Amino acid sequence: MAAAAARLASRQSPISKLLRRPLLPSCISSGLRHLSDQATPITVETSVPFVGHKCEPPSREVETTPGELMGFFREMAMMRRMEIAADSLYKAKLIRGFCHLYDGQEAVAVGMEAAITRKDAIITAYRDHCIFLGRGGSLVETFAELMGRRAGCSNGKGGSMHFYKKDSGFYGGHGIVGAQVPLGCGLAFAQKYLKEGTVTFAMYGDGAANQGQLFEALNISALWDLPVILVCENNHYGMGTAEWRAAKSPAYYKRGDYVPGLKVDGMDALAVKQACKFAKEHALKNGPLILEMDTYRYHGHSMSDPGSTYRTRDEISGVRQERDPIERVRKLILSHEIASAAELKDIEKELRKEVDDAIAQAKECPMPDPSELFTDVFVKGCGAEMKTCQRCVAALGCLSEPASCCSSTKE
Repeated sequence: MAAAAARLASRQSPISKLLRRPLLPSCISSGLRHLSDQATPITVETSVPFVGHKCEPPSREVETTPGELMGFFREMAMMRRMEIAADSLYKAKLIRGFCHLYDGQEAVAVGMEAAITRKDAIITAYRDHCIFLGRGGSLVETFAELMGRRAGCSNGKGGSMHFYKKDSGFYGGHGIVGAQVPLGCGLAFAQKYLKEGTVTFAMYGDGAANQGQLFEALNISALWDLPVILVCENNHYGMGTAEWRAAKSPAYYKRGDYVPGLKVDGMDALAVKQACKFAKEHALKNGPLILEMDTYRYHGHSMSDPGSTYRTRDEISGVRQERDPIERVRKLILSHEIASAAELKDIEKELRKEVDDAIAQAKECPMPDPSELFTDVFVKGCGAEMKTCQRCVAALGCLSEPASCCSSTKE
């Protein structure tokens, strides 16, 4: 239904700082035009205007550079390739359990990182692979975690929904709908208490936007002027339910009532960058703000959802053709003659090889030892360490030094 795609487009409104690696492989970068000065300023207007609630929206004119645009392209193309590869690994049964893919929403992760630092905190729901990558995580850590290997970012024990990178301010991947928002507000409380001058981005989807705990956390955050930005990644479907069927008021940027909000084209990396920069400055001075990222997921809600029973293929292809975040950056790069179409294709080929090599390396990583079942359960030194009885040891055959049971039995 082309009409559905048009209706979706009409609802829109108004990366990482490169991951400590070269923008491009040396064999490609030598041929690029104008990258001799990667910091040359370029001013670009966002695709659509921002729409504000109880705040004056930022300017649509965003300053960028050739280097940043090439970084956006590389990072989003890598995220897209990574998620497509995860789809194949899941279908091959090398990834088990739940798996929620992010392809289509890459501009949110990339634009957000461009506006903040690694000292700022991010916490999100279970669609977390690309957020982890944007925070400086590696492809090998990603695929190892997805496949339950010891080299994964959570030692192979968290899986798809529980990625973490605390040293870069990424506090997870959380599986309970909406539960990460109060935790994010708690992070912001700590930031204010410690006078760190940093903010927290607490991310959630339109499906979680009606959760009571979200409003409770927002209320106390507003009372205390906490430096927290609530980011609603509105991909228009909570699992298989369209937003208009789930929310009487789907204008999520207004849902904070007394808290200012901003609606952003979440398929435009530069618009996301501008909005997040604006939000950080606001939160440090005035407290909470809500950002609604108008975005779209190409896959279903999870790998168990074909994604085509509650929306048409025409709708999906219409968004791909008109709003795809990677294609938007590609057009900017070509129009400013930063690189040629052939050079961008070469980058994509190189990224495909990087992803394939990371998968091969992750497959060689060992599984966690069965004894890991008993680690990371209690904090050591607090009098609540877990002890295991010999009966459990006999059943699992995994602990070399069995301890007495911590409860009533001495078996």
